[in-house]
Amino acid sequence: MIRFLIAAILPLTAAGAADTLLNVSYDVTREFYTDFNRAFAAHRAEQKKGDVRIDMSHGGSSKQARAILDGLQADVATMNQDTDINVLARGGLVPENWKSLLPDNSVPYQSTIVFLVRKGNPKGIQDWADLAKPGVSVIIPNPKTSGNGRYSYLAAWAWAGKQFGGDESAVRDYISRLFKNVPVLESGGRSATNTFVQKGIGDVLLTFESETLQISRVFDPKNYDVVYPSMSIAAEAPVAVVAKNAERRGTAGLAREYLLYLWSPEGQRIAGRHFLRPKNPEIAAEFAENFPPITLAHIDEVFGGWDQAQKTHFDDGGLFDQIFEKR
Repeated sequence: MIRFLIAAILPLTAAGAADTLLNVSYDVTREFYTDFNRAFAAHRAEQKKGDVRIDMSHGGSSKQARAILDGLQADVATMNQDTDINVLARGGLVPENWKSLLPDNSVPYQSTIVFLVRKGNPKGIQDWADLAKPGVSVIIPNPKTSGNGRYSYLAAWAWAGKQFGGDESAVRDYISRLFKNVPVLESGGRSATNTFVQKGIGDVLLTFESETLQISRVFDPKNYDVVYPSMSIAAEAPVAVVAKNAERRGTAGLAREYLLYLWSPEGQRIAGRHFLRPKNPEIAAEFAENFPPITLAHIDEVFGGWDQAQKTHFDDGGLFDQIFEKR
């Protein structure tokens, strides 16, 4: 298994080694946590709490959860869906009541799924219906390994359910036609971005709003535009202390302090600067111009929660497998 490890190494005092945490996260948070880790270390230094080193592991969200189950010694897990922390809870690594242990049900920020298209939108892609048209090449991560891919799939399903009045056969036909337009299923969101941006494959990339805005406003504004569909899905990003590991390593207190800093004004502003929607409403208002209003479906309301969505759509033999095999 290939994992990307990034260490945020801050200057050490003469006293010796820094306290160390491993944050295992999904793969489009690299830039956000680079800035956040630096700010957290500076915050601890100001409080004279000593140096801290934050190691990062990035990859497809579900692959990351599996890596922790397989022994990756995460102190904290910062994922993009409840499923990937619930699986850690079932494995005895995270408390069953993890959602109640931090504010906002342990969700410090959220995003949604939007479309990144090539400059000028040459295929005229405006909404979900356009993704299933012949001749449109769609880049989307694999919903079996990527939370990004799951959100994209479920957003498309929610739109189709509304469009077709809940007619499941019509919804399945639409999803099948959409995935016929997917030339390759990458394992995670960042690898899907690389396929679209670096390799030049596809007419449209489905990914988190934060990823599309970073590309279209910061990294390469000359070559890409963002399209907001008529509706999408609320993509909440939960976090948790991996208690079994942290308690054994003696890092439980530091791990909790690190995660709580995500709710600090500075942590929330860093999220906003990286185009993640802050949970703090006052700070979210500071970044309102970055986030056009959009109708959002919610996993609990449309799909009966993540556990039910996983069982129905993404478990082996579920609807995604059935649809993808017949596409």
